[in-house]
Amino acid sequence: MNKDFILPDIGEGIVECEVIEWKVKEGDLIEEDQIVVDVSTDKAIVEIPSMYNGRVTKLYYQESDTAEVHKPLFAIEVEGEEQSRGQPEDNKQAATVAVPVMEVPVISAAATSDKVLTTPAVRKMAREHSLDLATIAGTGKQGRVLKEDVLAYLNQKAGKQTATVQVNSIQDRREPIKGVRKIMAERMADSVATIPHFTFIDEFDITELMGLRSDLVKNHGSDDLKITLMPLFIKALSLALNEFPIVNSRANTEFTELTYLASHNIGMAVDGKTGLLVPNIKNVQQLGLLDVAREVNRLTESARSGVINPADLAGGSITISNIGVIGGTAAMPIINKPEVAIVALGKIQKLPRFDANNNVISRNILTVSWSGDHRIIDGGTIARFNKLWKQYLEQPQTMLLAMLQL
Repeated sequence: MNKDFILPDIGEGIVECEVIEWKVKEGDLIEEDQIVVDVSTDKAIVEIPSMYNGRVTKLYYQESDTAEVHKPLFAIEVEGEEQSRGQPEDNKQAATVAVPVMEVPVISAAATSDKVLTTPAVRKMAREHSLDLATIAGTGKQGRVLKEDVLAYLNQKAGKQTATVQVNSIQDRREPIKGVRKIMAERMADSVATIPHFTFIDEFDITELMGLRSDLVKNHGSDDLKITLMPLFIKALSLALNEFPIVNSRANTEFTELTYLASHNIGMAVDGKTGLLVPNIKNVQQLGLLDVAREVNRLTESARSGVINPADLAGGSITISNIGVIGGTAAMPIINKPEVAIVALGKIQKLPRFDANNNVISRNILTVSWSGDHRIIDGGTIARFNKLWKQYLEQPQTMLLAMLQL
């Protein structure tokens, strides 16, 4: 007796997802909690485990198909079902794991090709040339047969030079806009269309901050705890929010009420495997520096792999975008609605500056670029808020003192 595995709720408001990669095939024996498939929601890749021990009897979707929540995802013959129908005692174990014996028909080229990992366009090309995709070596991920593989096969079959195939294979490539990329585009367009953005830019001298970070790495860093500058930026931002709670607020949809958020859920924009993700560290105001560092490590690793808990993406109150790790000194970031502010960090530059005696010295300079919701935050507020944040970062002892006074 088969059981249908129903795709459960995998995030608030999510009604469908894309099937990214099956980890099993029909006929495979699987165990409880074994990952069966990776699916992509509008925010991240989610691993779906099995709830039973048994044999996979049917996969209801192919890779790249859209699966619906609360609909069957795959079918499984659960171990032990045969016993309830009166299996002999000495045959119970065999009945649990035995593969059903079936008459195996001659497999046609079309049937063989259906088991090959590839795209509909490549299957169409194979049909047009009467090719069996199973005979073509795939060079894509997990042996996926690409269009170039089919062209190379046809060229080899015709006895042509490889260079000819390379010339003939040059063409435009189209792909659907979906998943994280589509949702990000919709949200960014909505943010720009509904929020009057304004920008504020400043320079920070973080020479002393980099010295503090070096001390933290020396005394507390390890293979399991990577201490970057980000935890210091995040903790200092939380301390500044204590003095300027309006920067940690949000308005309702009708824009008739403003809520001052008690939790400092500070987000980090991460260039992940599935696109731009913004996980956030919950309740930074209650965490120490090393606790923040651990959360930065965990969330960055999860976001870059694309497999992240949707709860880590929800409930953010303000965002930091660290474009400097890729390049660039300044930006005009788009607010992560319904938040009211976002800051972009540029790359750190070693630049000449004057000291108190007008001597030229080398300093580590960082450009920060703020975007604010001008309906809620005015220029004076963001300037004063940024000034306090700057003080904590340029004079780290003031940040440590503020932490002791909490």
